[in-house]
Amino acid sequence: MLLNRRNFISIAKLAGTSKQLLRQFWYGTPAQMNVDLKGRDLLTLQNYTADELKYLLWMASDLKQRIKHEGEYLPLMQGKSLAMIFEKRSTRTRLSAETGFALLGGHASFLTTQDIHLGTNESLTDTARVLSSMTNAILARVYNHNDLDLMAKEATIPIINGLSDLYHPLQILADYLTLQEHYGGLKGLTVAWIGDGNNVLHSFMTSAAQLGMHLRIATPRGFEPDLRITKITEQNSREYGTKLLLTTDPLEAADSANVLVTDTWISMGQEEEKKERLKAFQGYQITMQTAKNAASNWTFLHCLPRKPEEVDDEVFYSPQSLVFQEAENRKWTIMAVMVSLLTDYSPQLQKPTF
Repeated sequence: MLLNRRNFISIAKLAGTSKQLLRQFWYGTPAQMNVDLKGRDLLTLQNYTADELKYLLWMASDLKQRIKHEGEYLPLMQGKSLAMIFEKRSTRTRLSAETGFALLGGHASFLTTQDIHLGTNESLTDTARVLSSMTNAILARVYNHNDLDLMAKEATIPIINGLSDLYHPLQILADYLTLQEHYGGLKGLTVAWIGDGNNVLHSFMTSAAQLGMHLRIATPRGFEPDLRITKITEQNSREYGTKLLLTTDPLEAADSANVLVTDTWISMGQEEEKKERLKAFQGYQITMQTAKNAASNWTFLHCLPRKPEEVDDEVFYSPQSLVFQEAENRKWTIMAVMVSLLTDYSPQLQKPTF
């Protein structure tokens, strides 16, 4: 019999060996990080240190390995509940949060603007206080990031940003986990963003340098990232010794990049701008011609949903495309966030290389 982790654990369990001892025998004793995130909010990755970002990714790897690959049941959320407020539609964020929280033994309540009148018939302050008395955390997908700031101020439980006009931190954690799994580490990778200066890009910009990653950003004139966030990114690049390029030329951004990334050009709430945006983004579609400028080991990411004008089928469905692995990893990273913010659990597996 080929001895792999699953077979080894099955055999040793028959001998009465504890899972903890088995894990330490196979992986070694886990390294420790002096990180404690319990009770924190996750509004933007800008508020998290390099070690804290790595800890979240380590937690995600740990949960994915133990639950998905080793078949363990970890009821770390048993007896806990999550309030999920969604002002915008969602596939991956909703499913990852609902299924992930349930997989950990907890209960998630999905609340749309049809279910509660957030900030209309009931103020944000009152909503935050009421939900704080009934649930253990609030995950909110909102239009206005300031609403999250107010909720965090008024709530006594962790607030998790499920997407706002400024940031999408859960998406970027999933992207980092995907790249860490594919490349075996993040430090030294060059990420080329080709598209809109939006919330997904902002989350890349406020965290990539902390993980030793270089950024090359191409946006059309008039669609650049927020100037305040650009200044933060420039400061981070200087502090962590990474490279940053901002350009309007997609091929220049793609030059020698390991990772090509884009996102929807027309986000929810921007439908009236469609004609103008499609005209502005001409030449920004990612194709194999774009990839010729990238590094030989290039990969492609897109947070989905995707439209053909953003990336053609040849790239989107190519072996270099990691989009569906990326989509699944939303589940493991959001589970990692919830476990880190709500429990004392520490990863049991060895820390990955970052």
